[in-house]
Amino acid sequence: MDELMQRIIQFRDDRDWKQFHDPKDLALSITLESSELLELFQWKNSQQAIEQHYSDMQDEIADILIYTLTLAHDLEIDVKDTILQKIDKNAKKYPISSSKGSSRKSTQQE
Repeated sequence: MDELMQRIIQFRDDRDWKQFHDPKDLALSITLESSELLELFQWKNSQQAIEQHYSDMQDEIADILIYTLTLAHDLEIDVKDTILQKIDKNAKKYPISSSKGSSRKSTQQE
């Protein structure tokens, strides 16, 4: 993960793009790239979209992750620790006994 982060930041810094990457603009870019990913699914079922746009999906997912990791880096968020903490939080919020096989939100749990 450290090597990946270094490559992302080096790519950005070599081009002097940090000046454009304030947290608000990175968050905005994550949303825009997510919308581009979503657009690939428009008017198709999931399988059709994957068959027709798999390569484009890879690119959009990479863009989303690059912006997300850049934002985490700039905010000094430890991605691994943050994800593990969120998984633990979700495990408490969605215990297996009431969540397994259910798509209900925690506010809908019995």
